[in-house]
Amino acid sequence: MIQVSVKPESFEMVFYDAAVIGEVVAEVAERLGVDEAITLDIDEQSPLGRSKILSYDPIDLWVDGGALENTQRPRNFGPARTRDTIGRLLLRVLDRRSGRFDDAPADDELDLSQFAAWDVHSVGRLERIGLGGQRKRRLYQFRNRHGFTDVADAAFDELWGSSELSWTEIERLSVGCRT
Repeated sequence: MIQVSVKPESFEMVFYDAAVIGEVVAEVAERLGVDEAITLDIDEQSPLGRSKILSYDPIDLWVDGGALENTQRPRNFGPARTRDTIGRLLLRVLDRRSGRFDDAPADDELDLSQFAAWDVHSVGRLERIGLGGQRKRRLYQFRNRHGFTDVADAAFDELWGSSELSWTEIERLSVGCRT
């Protein structure tokens, strides 16, 4: 089993269990073919849903506590939301390591439209392997950044349904909606 280090090891503000979180992260990693140690730092004080990759090698991830929360039960752990959040982060790691994303800007240089397009591509792939979904939610987010047009909807469909796009292809689809 993949070694997952969850920090903190115990929680005071949310009803999370580090061991359970580690199991869910390991499950996602295994399904995506990641077979190396992962560190996950959680800011339990924040109800927001932000997440980021602190290091690609070794894999070190950071999330707000809200990124792992059950949206129906505040302050309680949500396995489905965790699969979505961790799956998107790990796919970003895998994409950047693939060689297809060598020309992608650093994460802190991506604009919201670029993040939205990459997330659509990632979540579509997660849905196909049974780890995510929420197509309507992602379509709405994509439209907010790219416009409520037939062109944007066609770009969304291509991003959602494609298996291994390169950064150049994702950027082309994203920019094509905004011009």
